[in-house]
Amino acid sequence: MELVVGASEATMKSLLSKLGGLLAHEYALIRAVRGDVQYINDEMASMQAFLGDLSNTSPQGHDRRMKDWMKQIRDVTYDIEDCVDDFAHRLSHDPGTDICCAFVISNVYEVWTWRPRRDIASNIAQLKVRAEQIGERRTRYGVENPKSSDGQSSGAATRFQAADNQQMSLELVGTKEPVGVDKEMEDLGKWVMLQQKQPPQDQGVLSIVGFGGVGKTTIATALYQKFGDQFDCRAMVTVSQSSDIEAILRIILSQVMPQSKHGNGQQRSSGGGTSKKNPLMAAIRSLWNAVVAKGQDHQQRGGSTSDITQALRNHLEGKSYLLLVDDVWSTSMWEKIKKSLPRSNKGCRVIVTTRFQAVASACIRDKGDRVHKVVVLGDDKPRDLFMAESNISEENRYKVPPKLWEMCGGLPLAIVTMAGHAACNPGREQAHWNTVCSNLVADSGKALAQEGVTRILSHCYNDMPGEIKTCSLYLCIFPKGRKISRKRLTRRWLAEGFVSEKDGLSVEDVAETYFNHLVRRKIIRAVEHSSNGKVKSYQVHDMVLEYIVSKASEENFVTVVGGHWLMAPPSNKVRRLSLQGDDSKQKRAMESMNFSHVRSLTLFGSLAQLPSNSLKFGIVQVLDLEGCKDFKKQHAKEICKMLLLKYLSLRRTEIDKIPKKIGKLQYLETIDIRETNVTELPNTVCLLERLANILGGNKRTRKALKLPEDLKKETMKSLRILSGIKIVEGPATSVADLHHLTDLRKLAIYKLDIKNGGKLFRELSSSIEYLGGYSLHTLIIDDQSSEFLKSLSALSSPPKFLNALELSGKLNELPEWITELDALTKLTLSVTVLTTDALHQLSKLQKLFSLTFSLTSAKQDPGTASTTGENKADSDGEIIVPAGGFEELKLLRFSAPFVPLLSFPDNAMPKLERLELRFSNLLGMYGLENLQHLKEVHLRVHDKAGDVTKLMVDEVATAAREDAKGFRIIVDQYHE
Repeated sequence: MELVVGASEATMKSLLSKLGGLLAHEYALIRAVRGDVQYINDEMASMQAFLGDLSNTSPQGHDRRMKDWMKQIRDVTYDIEDCVDDFAHRLSHDPGTDICCAFVISNVYEVWTWRPRRDIASNIAQLKVRAEQIGERRTRYGVENPKSSDGQSSGAATRFQAADNQQMSLELVGTKEPVGVDKEMEDLGKWVMLQQKQPPQDQGVLSIVGFGGVGKTTIATALYQKFGDQFDCRAMVTVSQSSDIEAILRIILSQVMPQSKHGNGQQRSSGGGTSKKNPLMAAIRSLWNAVVAKGQDHQQRGGSTSDITQALRNHLEGKSYLLLVDDVWSTSMWEKIKKSLPRSNKGCRVIVTTRFQAVASACIRDKGDRVHKVVVLGDDKPRDLFMAESNISEENRYKVPPKLWEMCGGLPLAIVTMAGHAACNPGREQAHWNTVCSNLVADSGKALAQEGVTRILSHCYNDMPGEIKTCSLYLCIFPKGRKISRKRLTRRWLAEGFVSEKDGLSVEDVAETYFNHLVRRKIIRAVEHSSNGKVKSYQVHDMVLEYIVSKASEENFVTVVGGHWLMAPPSNKVRRLSLQGDDSKQKRAMESMNFSHVRSLTLFGSLAQLPSNSLKFGIVQVLDLEGCKDFKKQHAKEICKMLLLKYLSLRRTEIDKIPKKIGKLQYLETIDIRETNVTELPNTVCLLERLANILGGNKRTRKALKLPEDLKKETMKSLRILSGIKIVEGPATSVADLHHLTDLRKLAIYKLDIKNGGKLFRELSSSIEYLGGYSLHTLIIDDQSSEFLKSLSALSSPPKFLNALELSGKLNELPEWITELDALTKLTLSVTVLTTDALHQLSKLQKLFSLTFSLTSAKQDPGTASTTGENKADSDGEIIVPAGGFEELKLLRFSAPFVPLLSFPDNAMPKLERLELRFSNLLGMYGLENLQHLKEVHLRVHDKAGDVTKLMVDEVATAAREDAKGFRIIVDQYHE
């Protein structure tokens, strides 16, 4: 198979930058070595140019000699980079040359560091010889220069245009009917809804079976989304080759048991239960806390499998539920899951997807069970799917010949992948596509079989620009079937050095264009969107991920241990390590590996599996422990030895204190300690000059992080995100230095407790006004006293460049300047009064995409009437959305104990797609039929809501279900 040129280019780019920095420090090099370093730098630059030319040629032209030579370049590049990093680790301090006794200090420094500098000099000399030999070997064995592109090679020859991928269409995830399976969906939907009939059926199992890429999960997920809200509880879990039944049951339990809501009600529940009856008993809640209170989802711990099974049965007893168990690989695993599920006389449905007929047969036990075999698409369905996924414009459709989807043999994955390929090459002519088809299918009269999917994936992969290939290889860091945060991925790309500024865009913006390109390519699939319309999390199809894992293994780019892949042990040093399981097989596999060169380490599961004795901590640059268990104090000490660390994630671990030695990590760019017990950062954090992202606190509970007393304006100028902090009165507290964070893009204050008119009050107001004139794009303030929020109206210069604003407290009126925020796309307000006039004001915001109101009660404030009373006095108990305006609004949310009557006249919110209401008491809704683009209405009802409210909700939901062409109603329950 062809070598991955893109990954080698990215490594080379990183190395050249480091070599340049090394040459700049004359004091650090033994004089005789400087020439060797310069030679290596020049040789690597030439090799990078050679690799760049290779990326512009067809991989079919790379013979075995070329591939072997490229591997040699890659290996020596890695080793040179390790040597340079070791240099930075062992000789990290400049002796200083700007004082009068610099000569003496420099000489003392040379004597003191003679031994490590001599070791490094020896290594550099050896690496120089290796570089020379590689160049000579190319000539000796006749490795030819790359030939120019012939016009029929991959599209990688075209330079990646960041501007073309800068803006993806903003959308909200809704129910999307799978293309080409209308009849199957109707038939299977009737089976799912048999539980509604009287008397209701007991537990029934639907097994959807078919080979990889045929569309099993697509059909199952569509059924789950379409009918899940009609059950009391619902959950979905991916199993694959996992043998951890306890982890699987925890995920199910976390979804079927509704979570308590905190804050202002703007956060969504982690599960999708729709329990309309039977409030959660105190005893069950106690059992839940005992079993999994310390975490969420797969991270939750405590209690044995039997304890979790019992908690699951107790909660589901007497309730209907829908469960989707995706990708079951063995009959034994299915039997374990089935035994853990309670039987219910209210009717339950379990949907199982599997590749194996034996598993499907094992699911058939009762007369209500059913097997559905998924087959390839026929007739015009492949064309319909291709056009739906490619979004090719009408003027370019004639350029795409039918062969492009016909050759896919009706396999949805192959069709979707080719559609993504076509979408990213809209200017290609029909002749080019005919050539592509001929290359992929020698006999043009035949279609590709299942194994042909890999051929299509390989072609589409080779078509990508080099930098996108590198970023796509990184996807195999994460386990199969896992939902991964977009921001987590892109921040890691930055730390790895895969992204650089281009086309006038910042590195963060360029990383987002790379992500958007992978979405368009159908390499990754968006599964959840944020309220601003951007992708929040994504997944990778199993077969696509399997292909990426094989490519990463071939390039020695990532080594995956455990999880779902049987990856051969690397023949060379491990560079990036992803530990995705904790079992005996994994430990045996790790015994033969060389971990002394690991520069990126990612763990899933327990920290007990960490091969700490084998790691050379000094060169680790990316450490991601998100959700890991068994975090101990010694782990925090070991982290402080990783002097080259750039990215550190301890999110959802058990750490409770950051050591003072964190100040030694001079290269640290991102520290993520969200949802931990860390409440304060040491002052030594202020020494980290490169720190760009401080992510702390807990968005759901509003637990906040106390900043160091002095932000030190001299060193913290690189800070771009400061999230989850608290600002409270104290003798040493000051926020005056926030003025100097002129690169700050996001400021999120989760707790604010300062005196009105005091020093902190004035400093914070001045800082927000000042930063608003620079790069501040997101501002979040949670002020329970609301005194500071009220003062914001007096800002002489409002933050006009904001695209996201969240003000939580008790606002009696909107800041006067809010209508001047022309770039605002996301707005969240906590108000005691919502008037028609206020809505008219906000309707003028032309780019507003998401609008959230938390209607808080002001009863504790004697000077303000309650929400209910004020609304009645102002608008006769009715909120009337103005006709006209809100031209781009797609998401509208209301959260309140009492939601007045909502009225939507004709021409109101013309693009609204989703309406969310969270309440104990709802007076009603009128005019929903006037919302022409409305797709979903989410009603989150308090478990102790009155019978009249519950009856009204049931009637609205029933009416919506009977209208197949109308919007969808989803009902959830929440607890407090």
